This record gives sequence, structure tokens and C-alpha cells, in this order.
Amino acid sequence: MSGLVSDNILLLTDSYKITHFKQYPEGTTTVYSYFESRGGKYPETVFYGLQYLMKKYLVGVKVTKEHIDEAEELSQAHFPPGTGFNREGWEYIIEKHGGKLPIVIKAIPEGTVVPVKNVLMTIENTDPKCYWLTNYIETLLVQVWYPMTVATHSRACKKVILDNLRETGDPAGIPFKLHDFGFRGVSSVETAALGGSAHLV
Repeated sequence: MSGLVSDNILLLTDSYKITHFKQYPEGTTTVYSYFESRGGKYPETVFYGLQYLMKKYLVGVKVTKEHIDEAEELSQAHFPPGTGFNREGWEYIIEKHGGKLPIVIKAIPEGTVVPVKNVLMTIENTDPKCYWLTNYIETLLVQVWYPMTVATHSRACKKVILDNLRETGDPAGIPFKLHDFGFRGVSSVETAALGGSAHLV
């Protein structure tokens, strides 16, 4: 293996999901999954970050022979012999869909404030032979938690500041009352961009 392909969708998952294709009941053709905030510190959440993740990681040709070869090699090094790798399924995506992922994602508009315990997005395969793909990409999609958390927390802080500005100052100054220094403490430039943009929602 010459080096990791940084945008290899086959590797952007929890490793145990690589074997899940063998665990679905026979005859499965559709998997429909949803994403929600079950609760936490705040009674509502700000949905934000999905467009970035979709455009960067899911749109366009995402599966190539090189991606498959690389993922299979890593899979064989990671799992015990005979565990299995879904080469046939990934090759089918190349042959039938030109390397594009046969899934549909539906979501509420970004920036929407939603009470917890409500569906924020759904994911479904569009090809019955690719039922295993829906939850394979879950690991990548849950990356939306970080920008959602930042947007939700920033909104809550701004609400407190605004309430106090109404009593003691000028509410018109709210856009410049909460500053983001998150770049200094996050793990990557990409994380800083996601968090910084979420703070501005």
C-alpha cells in the first residue's frame, strides 16, 4: 500500500461496519435510518453542518478501484482471516452507478432550531442491492454533531447576552458580543472551519 487515500469513503467508517453487509436478514432491500438529538443541556438544537459533509465526502464519484483495493488491503490486515470484505458490493457501485453513492439524504434546512427528540435528517439507499450502504456512512454523518453542538451552544449564550443587553445596554450590539476562539483548541483546521462557521449561524 503506497499511502492512504485521504478521501476514501470506504475507510471513513467504524471498522466493524465493514462486516455488517453479511449481517442483514436475507431479502433486505431498503434501510431507512434517521438522526435525532435525544436531549442534553438544551431543550432544542440548531441543525448545522450537513451540507459541508455531503459536498465534501458524499457528492460525485466517491468509489474507485483504487479505493476498493486500499480498503480491502487494510481490512485484511485488520480482521481475522475469512472475516469478509464487501468487494462485490463496492464494485457494483462502480459498475451500476459510476462510483456515485446510491443514497438519498433528506434534512431540515440548516440553521433551523428544533426541539430535541425530533428527526433532523433521514438516510435511505436508492438501489435495493445497496441496502448495506445506508448505515455504512453513519460514522461520517455523525460528524455533524460538532458543528451542531457549537451552533446550539453559541445560540444559547447569545440568548443570555441578549436578555441582559435588553436590561442594561443596547440589544443592537448582539452580533459583536460573543467571540469565537475555538480554532486554538480543536484538533484540525477543518474542525476549526466547521466550528467557526457554526458559531456564526
